[in-house]
Amino acid sequence: MLIFPAIDIKNGQCVRLKQGKFEDVTVYSNDPLSMAERFLQAGATHLHVVDLDGARMGNGYNKEAIKALVEQYPLKVQTGGGIRTMRDVEEKLSMGVERVILGTVAVSNPEIVKEAVKIYGEKIAVGIDALNGRVAVQGWEKVSDVSALDLCFQMKEFGVKTIIYTDISKDGMMVGPNIEATKEIIEATGLQVIASGGISSMVDLERAQKAGAYGAIIGKAIYQGSLSLADVIRRFEK
Repeated sequence: MLIFPAIDIKNGQCVRLKQGKFEDVTVYSNDPLSMAERFLQAGATHLHVVDLDGARMGNGYNKEAIKALVEQYPLKVQTGGGIRTMRDVEEKLSMGVERVILGTVAVSNPEIVKEAVKIYGEKIAVGIDALNGRVAVQGWEKVSDVSALDLCFQMKEFGVKTIIYTDISKDGMMVGPNIEATKEIIEATGLQVIASGGISSMVDLERAQKAGAYGAIIGKAIYQGSLSLADVIRRFEK
């Protein structure tokens, strides 16, 4: 199982939100680059980067920080947040990111996902962030009528291979991810699912692995010291 330490960028700072609420933010570092360096030293091979300003208002707010991360560190970076046009996709991939994550556009304009997958294949992933089983969009500030599972099936039809699944109610809460929903998606669709939201212990990671998760994203637990990234990588990746 791949381990993705997370860097969420807001106003150029490395932050974490609780349940995706922009008013409930904790700043962990003024320098995302130093955080990436720390993760690299712990043995990280992959990195999950979200442009929170982009997710809320559209692409581009923190692109220089993301570009610097890609250029300065030998990490496989997957990134999302406000990527809603083919031009946005192309811009991110031209920076050298490993994978672009499409979220809101998968609901608002799914044809963009279809076109992107046709051109870029497995370099395109879809982030499905759900609240009570329904997909949230625009930085999680709006909840659509689309069910997470139905969207997964549609994305699979388009050729998407990888889904990042987050239960918003768990995110940043240190209460463990929604393993049941994650497992349901894996078993129903056969997609590669990266578990996200609330992972706070080795037990959470073991459960995600047992459910068949392709990867796991860890944020707050690393920043607060509940999990040692080096220990996690040794146990689950090596």
